[in-house]
Amino acid sequence: MKIGMAGCGRMGEPMLDALLAGGFDACGFDVRGIDHPKISNDFRSFCQGLEVCFVVVRDAAQCDDLLFGAQNIAKHASDLNTVVICSTLSPKYLMGLQSRLPGYVALIDAPMSGAQIAAQEKRLSFMTGGDITQIQPMLETMGGSIHPMGAVGAGMQAKVLNNLLAATSTAMTRKVVDWANAAGLDEADFLNLVNASSGQNWLVSGWNTIEFAKDGWSLDNSIGILTKDIDAALDALPDGADTTLPKEVQKVIRALKPH
Repeated sequence: MKIGMAGCGRMGEPMLDALLAGGFDACGFDVRGIDHPKISNDFRSFCQGLEVCFVVVRDAAQCDDLLFGAQNIAKHASDLNTVVICSTLSPKYLMGLQSRLPGYVALIDAPMSGAQIAAQEKRLSFMTGGDITQIQPMLETMGGSIHPMGAVGAGMQAKVLNNLLAATSTAMTRKVVDWANAAGLDEADFLNLVNASSGQNWLVSGWNTIEFAKDGWSLDNSIGILTKDIDAALDALPDGADTTLPKEVQKVIRALKPH
């Protein structure tokens, strides 16, 4: 079975490496020229014999380009039977993909959590929607935990809500660390305290390992992706939901400067 990883950036490349290390027949595609023996920017060779395609692109526009537009994998990969969406996208957008794919192609959502460090260490956490029987060994090779959430779309719904929490704790943690520094507290001592106390959260625990923990906001970095993920979560909230706090968190993250 030929497995493809489409989108070999911060997450996709180490995910591909995990599959290769696990003995899978896998290759990668990225529109950029990446120096890696198994990653190509030739989508036609990528499509040849491709059966399972993991999609790890940035956003819905890139996903559309990959599946139906510039690369049109849905048309050119004649052996394709499964598309696995690992990108964090709007659940509404995801639910519209199945009708656009050929009828013989199954759609699975398997967005992941853990940042680049978890991908490199093969301990990603996957939230899945749909039948993962075929791809479960692949997910287990790349990740430390798999959380089936229900039918197609349920994994993405869970992921955007999880990321909304992650974005909220990121925004507040960055503010609080700045305030602690301004008060003259030793940063390392303060973070050790928080990590052992009620303020503990993912960003505090990964302050020195998460690659974007101290970055400022930029459109093309992981902090920038957090604001995109909030948009995806807002699109998935129930009608009439109070969006005041998520939108304020989004503003705070957009204003972050490098630490």
